[in-house]
Amino acid sequence: MQKAGRAGLAILNRPLSRAFPHSENPMNHLGSLTIYFCWIVLISGIWLIFFFRTSVSGAFDSLEYLSREQWYLGGIMRSLHRYASDAAIVLLLLHVVKEFSFDRYRSKRWFSWVTGLPLVWMLFPLGITGYWLVWDELAQYVAITSAELLDRIPIFTDSMAGNFLSDAALSDRFFTLMAFLHLVGLPIFLVFGIWLHVFRLSRPEINPPRRLMAGALIAMLVLSLVFPAQSQDKADLALAAQTLKFDWFYLHSYPLVQAWSPGWVWMLLIAISSLILLAPWLPPGKAQKPAVVSLDNCNGCKRCADDCPYGAITMAPRSDGNSYLHEAVVDANLCVSCGICVGACPTATPFRIRSELVPGIDLPARTASELRVAIGKVSSTLRGEGRALVFACRGSREAKRLSAAGEPFVEVECMGQIPPSYFDYVLSRDHADGIFLAGCADLGCRFRLGSDWTRQRIGRTRDPRLRKRIDDSRISMNWQESPGGNVLQRLVRFRAALKRAADEGVQ
Repeated sequence: MQKAGRAGLAILNRPLSRAFPHSENPMNHLGSLTIYFCWIVLISGIWLIFFFRTSVSGAFDSLEYLSREQWYLGGIMRSLHRYASDAAIVLLLLHVVKEFSFDRYRSKRWFSWVTGLPLVWMLFPLGITGYWLVWDELAQYVAITSAELLDRIPIFTDSMAGNFLSDAALSDRFFTLMAFLHLVGLPIFLVFGIWLHVFRLSRPEINPPRRLMAGALIAMLVLSLVFPAQSQDKADLALAAQTLKFDWFYLHSYPLVQAWSPGWVWMLLIAISSLILLAPWLPPGKAQKPAVVSLDNCNGCKRCADDCPYGAITMAPRSDGNSYLHEAVVDANLCVSCGICVGACPTATPFRIRSELVPGIDLPARTASELRVAIGKVSSTLRGEGRALVFACRGSREAKRLSAAGEPFVEVECMGQIPPSYFDYVLSRDHADGIFLAGCADLGCRFRLGSDWTRQRIGRTRDPRLRKRIDDSRISMNWQESPGGNVLQRLVRFRAALKRAADEGVQ
């Protein structure tokens, strides 16, 4: 299933990677774009509520006024409200598929996955109650079918479907209740759910890049102008609608109520939700040993805590009597063993030869000392001009392609695990002519911020910085290159570029 998901996402990502730079590719910001569209829904909904009348006779007419008489503003807001709601559902489902397909939901990362499920359950009632408020033929169908579903829950004593037997049985209080749920009750729980979903993450991405936000908003506005949202015929409980313009984004399970029964539909929804909820333990992820702190080498600089994507490192008062004020403390329950903290540690330097290479914080599965040894072994196999030392993330698609092609490479947990001093070490000690970082391309880093921190360290905008004496053009970041070709083809191009640079230097 994960392999099929990755293949499908790759097909979808291919045109997007050509149209957008990596940092602004929508596929790399699915979660934050979902939140952004929820904000659009909220803001446009606030405008609509000023004109909405919470009554049986006024609900339909007030929205018709917005769509026809005030089309230039109210109509656009209504369409924006509708299309942003649909976009939020699509992006949310893509976000779930992406996290599952790239195995970012198991082991220590189960919390974000489990707390994300209630957000799905909240978004659907939020959209469905919005359809009720329109009170056209589709709203009539949604209201009756929803009532049949709710009546199947044994906690209700009176039949809710009885409220829709006739127009006389329906009261204005129904629309007041629906308006409260749609505009106040459910959004409050949604905001709390989003906070719970991301609060254990360090630097969670709540907002997508500004240009991406602007482009998404413009696209929604164009769609609203070209295909404005319109009500269907006014609801009439004495008649059954014969033809409906269906919204499959929110109402995909509703036809099953007629085909099966409300009870079977509930069983299906509960079964799917339970399977999603238990997915992190079916089977459980293989836990790696967490990062370890060496107080003899920790100077309390806080860089590891600042760079940890999962908030697994905190700074505490010194416990060993050392003159430094703080020491790093690793929470084993949060550490995902990505090694990004090692890449941030200034004491993780391969130039250390008079003492054992033990940095202030290290990864037991791939220590800084083992990384230096691996560099020496792989670099000794490089021959000829255009020697490129390749680093690849463990288990990644890029590593598998390199291995299948017989290309030697140094394996790391994440590109962010490599301190910039190691790049200096490779190039200044002539272990290679250039460095090729075969990091996770296209759909983002397996450990969230590893590729971002690596790019900033090499670009000398984040500590620890690459030394100025190193020509950063000799370091290729695979995930930032143009999408043409796979990692092997990009490596060939990089080697050719190194060879040309060497030839020009000789001339």
